[in-house]
Amino acid sequence: MTITETPSMTVSNPLVSRPPKPASGPADAISDGPDFASDAHKRKPIKPTRDRLMTALSVAAALGGTLVGVIGFAMSYSTLADVALSWGFSEKLAPWFPVGVDASIIAFLALDLYLIRKDIAWPLLRFAAHAMTAATIWFNASSQGEIGADPVKSASHGVMPLLFVIGVEAARKLFIKKAQLDAGTHTDRIPLHRWILSPVATPRFYRRMRLYGVASYPEMIRRQQDLMAYEQWLRRKHRGDLSQASEDERLPMKMAAYGYTVAEALALPERQEREAEQRAEDAERRRLDADTRRQVALKRAEADRLVADGELEAVRAQVEGQKAEAAAHARARAGAAERAAELEEAALETALVAEARAREAQARREEADQREAQAAADARAAELERQAAQKRKEAAEADQAAVAEAQAIETAAIAEARQRAAEADRAAAETEMAAAETRRRTAEADRLAAQENERQATADANTQAARRREAETEYAAAETRLAAAEIERRAAETEDAAKLTPRERAARKVARMAIAAGAVFVGLEADGIHRELCRVVSIADVQRELAVSSTDTASKYRQEAVALLEGGYRP
Repeated sequence: MTITETPSMTVSNPLVSRPPKPASGPADAISDGPDFASDAHKRKPIKPTRDRLMTALSVAAALGGTLVGVIGFAMSYSTLADVALSWGFSEKLAPWFPVGVDASIIAFLALDLYLIRKDIAWPLLRFAAHAMTAATIWFNASSQGEIGADPVKSASHGVMPLLFVIGVEAARKLFIKKAQLDAGTHTDRIPLHRWILSPVATPRFYRRMRLYGVASYPEMIRRQQDLMAYEQWLRRKHRGDLSQASEDERLPMKMAAYGYTVAEALALPERQEREAEQRAEDAERRRLDADTRRQVALKRAEADRLVADGELEAVRAQVEGQKAEAAAHARARAGAAERAAELEEAALETALVAEARAREAQARREEADQREAQAAADARAAELERQAAQKRKEAAEADQAAVAEAQAIETAAIAEARQRAAEADRAAAETEMAAAETRRRTAEADRLAAQENERQATADANTQAARRREAETEYAAAETRLAAAEIERRAAETEDAAKLTPRERAARKVARMAIAAGAVFVGLEADGIHRELCRVVSIADVQRELAVSSTDTASKYRQEAVALLEGGYRP
């Protein structure tokens, strides 16, 4: 018979009685812990009814205990004060001796009751209070001389503190009992008559109560009665031969020593089977979960592999594009170099023409200088002639005056003829002077024209020289770009062979940008390399060349390029 079968279903003889109904409830309500008492059998906190009599008794006890304590401590105070004086205490300290002794008793007992109320009792406080009480009793009893000489007199002085301690112990017991009732941890005591009437079985009975947390004595009695009734039912079922009972049927007798009730023991195999099934189900569920996680991990690994393949293809396409771009840049730079060479040849030809024009302008300037010198000579000659004419005019006037004075007899016709001749000479001299001034102005105009032609020729020569220098600069830039394109091509091939990641490629490209910009890193430390790289390559340059929008990413690429250059990277 299994535990799931009720005893009535296994009995074919109707005369066989049914097993007693377990008093602890159905098997499904059995708890899993060692305390198998159901919630229905737990003791509920007992709240004593406070009627008027109990209230009166409580008040009387409190007043009486207080009165006894006050009287005892008052008597003890005077007695101990006298004892302290006899023991050598000063008159100031002697009255404080009984206060210290009696106050320690009250403090220790009050603190012990408080800790009991908080369920954190400390026995040392109680023992200390009892020790001080014993000392007080001894001090009071010995204050009347030898204790053995007059025991009644000595006892009369020591009985009052003892009565106070007895009252406090009664209050302590009441507090402990109430705390146990409130917490539901009160344990019934086994009656004395059971120990006397059943001295052999009662210790086992007590042991089972304490070991397995059965707080109720009636509950333990009921369990034992259920077990005896079940055993009797089982004997009747098997005609008095318990050896014919199955292991499951004998479980209540075996498990009773471990605190199980009849119903709990009978339900134990079924519960164990359910737990075994639950463990099997949990194991199967864990196995399925592990299979699921393994399949998910495989799928994720496959997805990661496909993503990696896609990224590899993207990198390859990017590298091919960079190669094509570098080749296009190289071709464009080569074409630019060729155009620069053509421009340089044209510039050289233009320079020759400008040089010829400059020589022609120089010849014109020299010719203008010669004309200017000739005009200056003519001007000087005209000035000399004018001066000669002026002198002749003055001489003529002098001659005229002299003739007028010397020859007053000359006729008016002769004087008039001479006057006309002098005026003609003067007009000729003025005309010659105007002609000389005109020649001078013409020479000055020729000189200014020659200077303007010379400046124009110089400007043309400077323009051609600037164009020649520009062509040379463009040619050098084309050569630099061609060399950079070649470096980029070799670097791309090296990076492809090394299978570098896009981030590593980006860092190396930033380092090549710095080297191509003319930065020198030889003999520099990390800080110097960083400053030099920041000088020639800005964040905007990195963003433009690498097509990144984040300044933080561009800054990280530049820092990684510094680390590469510090490690000796040279493309």
